[in-house]
Amino acid sequence: MTAQTVPPEPRRAREPDHEGIVTRDGVTIAYAVHGTGEPTVLLLPTWALVPSRFWKAQVPYLSRHFRVVTFDGRGSGSSSRPEGAAAYTDEQYAADAAAVLDATATDRAIVVGFSCGVAWSVHLATQHPERVEGLVALAPSCGLSVTASARDHVPWDRLLDTTRGWAKYNKHYWLGGGYDDFVDFFARKMFTEPHSTKQIEDITRWAHETTPQTLADTTAGRLGCDGATCTALEPLCLELRCPVLVVHGAEDAVRSSAIGERFAELTHGSLVVVEGGGHGLPTREPVLVNSLLREFVETVHRTPRPRAWHHALRRPKRALYLSSPIGLGHAVRDLAIARELRLLHPDLQIEWLAQHPVTRVLEAAHERIHPASAWLYSESRHFEDESADHDLHAFEAVRRMDEVLVANFMAFRDVVRDEHYDLVIGDEAWDVDYFLHENPELKQFSYAWMTDFVGWLPMPDGGGREAALTTDYNAEMVEQRRRFPRLRDRSIFIGSPDDIVPDSLGDGLPRIRDWTEANFDFAGYVSGFDPTPLNDRDRLRDGLGYRPDEQLVVVAVGGSGVGGPLLRRVLAAAPLARRLVDGLRFVVVAGPRIDHRSLPRRRGVSLRGYVPNLYQHLAACDFAVVQGGLTTCMELTAGQRPFAYVPLQHHFEQNFHVRHRLERYRAGQHLTWEDACDADLLAEVVAKGVGRAVDYRPVESDGAARAAAMLAELL
Repeated sequence: MTAQTVPPEPRRAREPDHEGIVTRDGVTIAYAVHGTGEPTVLLLPTWALVPSRFWKAQVPYLSRHFRVVTFDGRGSGSSSRPEGAAAYTDEQYAADAAAVLDATATDRAIVVGFSCGVAWSVHLATQHPERVEGLVALAPSCGLSVTASARDHVPWDRLLDTTRGWAKYNKHYWLGGGYDDFVDFFARKMFTEPHSTKQIEDITRWAHETTPQTLADTTAGRLGCDGATCTALEPLCLELRCPVLVVHGAEDAVRSSAIGERFAELTHGSLVVVEGGGHGLPTREPVLVNSLLREFVETVHRTPRPRAWHHALRRPKRALYLSSPIGLGHAVRDLAIARELRLLHPDLQIEWLAQHPVTRVLEAAHERIHPASAWLYSESRHFEDESADHDLHAFEAVRRMDEVLVANFMAFRDVVRDEHYDLVIGDEAWDVDYFLHENPELKQFSYAWMTDFVGWLPMPDGGGREAALTTDYNAEMVEQRRRFPRLRDRSIFIGSPDDIVPDSLGDGLPRIRDWTEANFDFAGYVSGFDPTPLNDRDRLRDGLGYRPDEQLVVVAVGGSGVGGPLLRRVLAAAPLARRLVDGLRFVVVAGPRIDHRSLPRRRGVSLRGYVPNLYQHLAACDFAVVQGGLTTCMELTAGQRPFAYVPLQHHFEQNFHVRHRLERYRAGQHLTWEDACDADLLAEVVAKGVGRAVDYRPVESDGAARAAAMLAELL
């Protein structure tokens, strides 16, 4: 991947509470403060290849419990890039750290260093012992007397044959046009664990925020070359008097775990060796690293953690329900399942760990939302950031949501660690399912997973790269389920086997239907409502305030905020459609995350925001135009109403999984975004569709009860 193909950085999960600049000897250092209170955790920079965003998996979680300070090291991010090796010695970085502590009014801190940053933490702790309460060394890459690695045998500043291996770790190669190749090589060395494509992509993006010359200067300063002096580290390690924790991957291909072992020996520190772990532990093993950091900080700072314990037989029967916030369909069906589950277990207490817009639906239903829901970072906002002009690359959006997923899993982890639950239900709670499989020892409850699609699929224009990435993600899922089949006590597919696309999970992997049938139970579709009252349309329309003689078009784009462009296209076509059908009335439903007041007004069009029980309005309409989301389309199918659906461009689920299911039900008219952009064509589709007779396959009405029965067995 070259600089030209690296995608932009997503928005942070947690923005800083304060940002500033400190200037020392003419060099500006950009810092950020997250959270408040005591103690303070200082996350040091590492090699200039990456900025402080490297800590994105740690900052949201740690700042919920402590005050966290980060800064871009000189040569990276928003900090200055002075020239020459002498500007990048260990002493300079340590002095920068002390200046940041001063600028943020931090008297004492627990200091965390990664890779090269470990050496700077030692310098800081020995120069200012009164300011360092404790020190964490993650994958230390510093000069200690151990058996040399392959990298150490390569003189980095001498012109070499750089056709392969660590010979690419060479300033002449970087400055001579080989920088992109070196970055790719080094990123893969950082992550020896399989299925690390996103972490490699991040390193590649960050590496192109600096220059080959700056990286050469920072390396020379650290190694004592090009006029810089290098202080021996071992004597300084012996001077340390603060508590030390060392964490190192056993399969670290950048610096051997022998370095970490030696560092722990010199500092009398505690040592955690991560078997199977590579160099980039903070981003590849974020749950482990976050947990170790919190435990260390609380131990060093003597921070008591309040705990409660209930006698086992006196504990109430409790379930924690996780409902995906990507659209409102999950909330509707999950409420229906919860109602059925309570019929089978009247004594069951259900709590919801959820975020907007799901909480809007739950509050209206008077459900108990767990207070920790306030800790969750918005997945809907992330998807809205990733969308543009009815285009949302759903697979890439999920990949680029990794920072949010880690933070939200850690919130879940805190809840289930401190409270007792008999059952956890995850309706497409991707963070919980993934990180439980990555950390299976954390499971302390019965666990059920629900989804209405299986398998990441590449879009045709994604080429070989996207096909390889989706295959890798599917392969990881297959391997996780094969290795830990008992982690999920129930896997429930919301639908039937025939709803599954006929595709493969990728080269060398099973077909999606075969694998799903072998690994899931099938509940049938869950509509979330009783369809019987909808059969009397005249009474239904009267109750909703619609005249019996008017022809009604409902336009809806679900619960996320990505549907604005489609709403505007329909509004542009509405006057044309009204000329073709006299007296035609449009009701445009923007949903909870789009301000309906921002939409243009048209004669004969009613604009509405969030509409509870939208399915009733859909059942009452004469035609509907909707996005390609499963829930809204299936509500129209269940109500036997004519409709057109416009899947988001590059949204693999809507374009493949949902469309396949609708075609099985013989439901709806598929329109492309190009079709929707043609106002005359769209108006004609509406005019011809109003009141059209349909003959859809009947939709199951007992899915919620069937799903609840499967869950009830786990209680």
